[in-house]
Order: sequence, then C-alpha cells, then structure tokens
Amino acid sequence: MKGIILAGGTGSRLYPLTKAITKQLIPVYNKPMIYYPLSTLMLAGIKDILIICKEQDLKTYNNLFGTGQQVGINISYEIQHSPNGIAESFIIGEEFIGEDDVCLILGDNIFHGNDLGSVLESSVNVIERNGGAIIYGYHVNNPQDYGVIGYNKKFKVTSIVEKPHKPKSNCAAVGIYMYDNSVIEIAKNIEPSERSELEITSVNNFYLKKGQLKLERLGRGYAWFDAGSSDSLLKASNFVKTIEARTGLKIACIEEVAYYKNFIDKQQLLTLTEDLKKSEYGKYLLGLLEENE
Repeated sequence: MKGIILAGGTGSRLYPLTKAITKQLIPVYNKPMIYYPLSTLMLAGIKDILIICKEQDLKTYNNLFGTGQQVGINISYEIQHSPNGIAESFIIGEEFIGEDDVCLILGDNIFHGNDLGSVLESSVNVIERNGGAIIYGYHVNNPQDYGVIGYNKKFKVTSIVEKPHKPKSNCAAVGIYMYDNSVIEIAKNIEPSERSELEITSVNNFYLKKGQLKLERLGRGYAWFDAGSSDSLLKASNFVKTIEARTGLKIACIEEVAYYKNFIDKQQLLTLTEDLKKSEYGKYLLGLLEENE
C-alpha cells in the first residue's frame, strides 16, 4: 500500500498565519504539522508516500524531507494547482499509486494512541486481502460540524452525511482513509458537489452502495485533532506538550518511528543526530540509542 498526504488548500481558517507560511508547516508544539500525518503513515508500515502541495510550497517540502531516504522511506511530490476537493488526490496521484492500494491522510489531522500502529497495519492487511475501503470514526460532542457516520448495532456503516442538522450518531469521519486501487476510477467519475469540489464523502458513499465500506472506530485511549483552526491548533499543541512532558516520549518523531519500524538501523539513526546534538530533539534521539545499547 502507498500513502498520500494532502497538504494543499488555502488554510483560510488560520489567517493571518497562513499568509506567511503554509498550514502544514505551522508548528504543532515542537514539530511542523506535517510530521504528524507523515509519522502516522509510517506507523502503518507505509514507505512510499506522496505529498500533494501548492506549487509555492514544493521547494520548502523538498528542503524539509528530500526523498525521505534518510528515514528509510520514499517521498514523491505533486502539485495541486487549486483546491478542487479531497478526492482529487487520487487523480493527481494516479501515476504514483499505479496498481497499488492507497491510504490518504489529510495534512492537518493529528492522531495519537498506544495501539495506533497496530490498528492501521491491520487495516492495510484487510484492504490488501479483501479490497474495498476503510474509514475511521471518532466520538465527538459536536457531530454536526463533521461528516457523520451512521451505523447499526453490528457497527456496519449505514450512512455518511456531511455536517447534518440532525446527526444519526456522534461518530465523526476523521481525515484518514484506506482504499483499494479502484478508488482512482471512482474519483474520476464522481460529480463535483455544489461547491464545485470532488468530495471524499462521494467516494465513500460509492463504496457504501457496493457494500464495501468498513468502519474502524478509534475509541477511548485515542486522540484526534483537526488542526485547521486556531483553537484546534492550540489544543493539539497543548496536548502534545502535555503528553511529551509527562511521559518523556515524543509524538510524531519520524526518526524514532523509522528506527523502531526497522526502516533505518542504529548507525543511520546516529548519523541523523549529527546536526541535531545541541537541540532537545537531537538529545532525545541519542537517548534512544543509549536505551538500546
């Protein structure tokens, strides 16, 4: 399975911050926002990753990640010239996806949970074995602000409605999705919405009608933030700060994930710390090596 991070859009909810810097590079506590979705894909065991961004941000992402080789992954880049909807990601990324299945994650979505990697790896295996699609749900107090997943007693999806006036549940559809390879043709054939965008809800409803849409609920013990507004960005930063201060462990440390997933070895991790020794981040990475001696 391959992975796509959608890091386009205007970031209008974060103005004036996003007049100076693209949203996905704004710090969430001590790391650029895009570190969080990137580390989530890596936790799922995905090593081939496409970042879709605005043309003016391409050089910055290249400076930040390059090819990804330093953390044992392969990063490619494509440009989204205008924000034409989440589902356009599969059209832009058609050549990158090739004949593989794909996991799409939104560049402003932050996930945390002890077994998150295991849950995502299990989902990858399900898609590769059975095809179809998997969406992820999270219990929220304000479901009317999100795409809401309706389901029956067996947790089988019955409906997906975008920002309903009368939500059928408190289960919000979060910004990570897994699909089989047919998602490319599905995205090409859906009709634009009233706001002239290719909606991800339309893709999910296509799978739902075929009986091929599964729900994975992220329950107690998981955290999810859509860091696309000033308030949610602050909440996400405070959450990361609290967890890291309390546990002494970092969230979304891509070098650490690469090391523990065996994408890189001990010597490669040591090399990565050379330019970071004076920083708290670099000292943390050196500490990982000392723990495993």
